[in-house]
Amino acid sequence: MKIFCIGRNYRAHIDELQNNVPAEPVIFMKPKSALARQNFPINYPPFSDNVHYEAEVVLKISKNGKNIPLSDTHNYYQEWSLGVDFTARDLQDSLKKQGLPWEKAKAFDNSAFVGTFLPVSPDKKASFEFYVNDELKQSGNTDDMLFDFSHIIHHISTYFSLQIGDLIFTGTPQGVGPILPFDEIRGVLNGEEVFSNYIK
Repeated sequence: MKIFCIGRNYRAHIDELQNNVPAEPVIFMKPKSALARQNFPINYPPFSDNVHYEAEVVLKISKNGKNIPLSDTHNYYQEWSLGVDFTARDLQDSLKKQGLPWEKAKAFDNSAFVGTFLPVSPDKKASFEFYVNDELKQSGNTDDMLFDFSHIIHHISTYFSLQIGDLIFTGTPQGVGPILPFDEIRGVLNGEEVFSNYIK
């Protein structure tokens, strides 16, 4: 199982981090060990003092494929959920300044969390909300993505084989911010709660 992540896919989030708008989907990956278990608290990494949450819609790949045409991408996922990409922002900033890869800031153990998967809606559109300690921190709608699901799947499959069970984090909207030990998090996708957990 592979975890693909798409960066800079919502214009407002690009602006809040003062990044450039990409001409194509920005892909990075996390190992399987990055995925936190659903029914256990999420461990805060000991090597960071500034971990940020990034809530995003997550697709689960349901069919093996490579070089998937845009017209056929809808056949490669049937379930989605809301997930959180945790980022050690202090470590990422340091690595960026040195011109170094930033896997250590994005792909560490428990840096990815995904809620319960639901059937994809017929229109393949999703709205979502992410709460910390019952305070709304992020809300988004997939209509606002720079690159839609079809373009993401097509682009990824140009470079990587997609396999059943692979996950695709499709990007985060504005509102990212710090998370702390003992914070409670909750995710809602199309009006249905898909996760409730806390940081340890």
